[in-house]
Amino acid sequence: MRKNSLMGSRFVSFLLAFVFVNSVVTSQSYSADAQKGATVAQGLCAACHASDGNSVIPTNPILAGQHSSYIKNQLHYFQVKKGEDKAKRENAVMAGIASTLSDDDIENLSAYYSQQKIIPSFAANIQLAKAGELIYKAGDNSKGIPSCSSCHGPRGLGIPGQFPRISGQHATYTATTLKAYKTGERANNKQMMAISSRLTEGQIEQLAEYLAGLE
Repeated sequence: MRKNSLMGSRFVSFLLAFVFVNSVVTSQSYSADAQKGATVAQGLCAACHASDGNSVIPTNPILAGQHSSYIKNQLHYFQVKKGEDKAKRENAVMAGIASTLSDDDIENLSAYYSQQKIIPSFAANIQLAKAGELIYKAGDNSKGIPSCSSCHGPRGLGIPGQFPRISGQHATYTATTLKAYKTGERANNKQMMAISSRLTEGQIEQLAEYLAGLE
């Protein structure tokens, strides 16, 4: 009995040591370099998203302060992966850019943008924003639309690894994105496709305006 117990304890110790070493090696293998990401961003992405990710073009999203996990996922979605005939998220411009990025580039870019301070957009139409606030906080039960804050939080900051930051984003980009989900043009998120399909065009404009001014 004692011999078996000793062997068992040695095995457990070995297993724990293996897991620890493996986790250290894995984390080191995927450590991002934000400085390298800055180089890529300033050379490849600045024309559309600005050098620090604070796009001044309303049709292009602000990337500064966005969760690195979200940016990373989206860049991978823009790529046509081996064995697939199309990207999970189709966009002619981003497909061409993302196709030039390595996995390390994506890790580095995502880290860089997530560390930049956002210069938020603003609400230009206060009445529209107030209507959007009601939908954001309470949803629309008559149409089966849940409150946006239940996933993205009261300030629209999202949850890293789960939901993106949406506050301070350009209203034009947000409205375009929700409409793309609604029509199925953007089909890489079933939850957002289902919710957006229930929103009216007016509600989309209201939400987009509210989010632009939310901080």
